Amino acid sequence: MTRPSVFFRATSLVGGLLALSGCAPQSASDSANLYPTKTVTLICPWSPGGGTDRLTRFMADQLQKELGQPFVVVNRTGGSGAVGHSAGALAPADGHTLTMATFELSTMHWMGISELTWENYAPILQMNADAAAIMVRSNSPWQTLDEFLDAVRANPGKLTMSGTAAGGAWDLARAGLLLAADIPVDALRWIPSKGSAPSVVDLLGGHIDAICCSVPEAVTQIEAGEFRALAAMSPQRLKDYPDIPTVHEAGVEWNAVGWRGLVAPKDTPPQVLTTLQQATSRIVASPEYAEFMRKNGFAIEVRVGAEFSEFLSAQDTQWRDVISAAGYAR
Repeated sequence: MTRPSVFFRATSLVGGLLALSGCAPQSASDSANLYPTKTVTLICPWSPGGGTDRLTRFMADQLQKELGQPFVVVNRTGGSGAVGHSAGALAPADGHTLTMATFELSTMHWMGISELTWENYAPILQMNADAAAIMVRSNSPWQTLDEFLDAVRANPGKLTMSGTAAGGAWDLARAGLLLAADIPVDALRWIPSKGSAPSVVDLLGGHIDAICCSVPEAVTQIEAGEFRALAAMSPQRLKDYPDIPTVHEAGVEWNAVGWRGLVAPKDTPPQVLTTLQQATSRIVASPEYAEFMRKNGFAIEVRVGAEFSEFLSAQDTQWRDVISAAGYAR
């Protein structure tokens, strides 16, 4: 008997035994249908304890319950979000590494921080969107957004605002608002800070004239009568804060939101994406999710798959022009 025939018969015998035992070799399609087959890593591009980290950990717990495998959060910080987003984009496209993407994905490549864009990922599901808003002290002379913008026009470079680092989400929201109102971006000076919390303290102390951040980040001061919310940068009034007008009501056509959403590496198998979209859709429709978001002050905004992709494409275009006009383009 020749060697090739022996090899052929031995291979056939092993294949037959595997088939009979139900252990036939799996195709790539079979593996995708069995997803997940091991621990899944959820990358959070931001530090432990922050809002994005809390949401990532909540989703990890819920996905573990839904899909029966451990989902472990890993914080990959640095580079204004670029380190974590890059790690997620470059991971194997098998669905076992996911990323909690944030607003910065729409801006970092225009600012020269990273070459990444949303097209480096397979969007799974957007989970929230928090509209930017303009707040002043309740004893300030401005009762409306119109009055505040008139003051900015009349006193270019004198009034100050804060809310985040230079080039961060709320700084860019402020820049876009001014552009939409035909006011030079540098007419309202941005004072960089490490986030909304220290900016709230600075506004309370009278060290700045206004802040730009999401309403939940300053809701304690608003409810205490210390701050006045002049306007939210959303298409309609905020569901949880219906007394706050929108910038559109002041004649300024502008929207700005900070968002979060789950993405996978580009070329992740469609079957895996479908499994994740179905599981995350069930999670965000649950009472537990609604309660978690309420407690943390996050606004729920859900877009799945292709709809999420369309949103990311539109965000990419929107922020290109603002970043260029604000002088942050690289």
